[in-house]
Amino acid sequence: MQIIPIRDLKDTTEIERRCAEENGPVYITKNGYGRLVVMDIEYYERTMRKMYEAKSVLEGLKDVKEGRTIDGDTALRGIRSKYGI
Repeated sequence: MQIIPIRDLKDTTEIERRCAEENGPVYITKNGYGRLVVMDIEYYERTMRKMYEAKSVLEGLKDVKEGRTIDGDTALRGIRSKYGI
């Protein structure tokens, strides 16, 4: 984990290098306290994708818990009917 003071934000090339090396976020502090997070776009997209997937799983589990499910045969018949398969 990289932690740097806010005054070091002036050197954007160095910040970019640190993000690439760390393959994760770089934490920026101000007066010793966390203030900002800077990260490589690929790391950000990967993190957001994981969050979306986790949200989808949680929604699916909620559907199961609340009884909003159908059996596989019924689902396949509906799909086949809808798409003419």
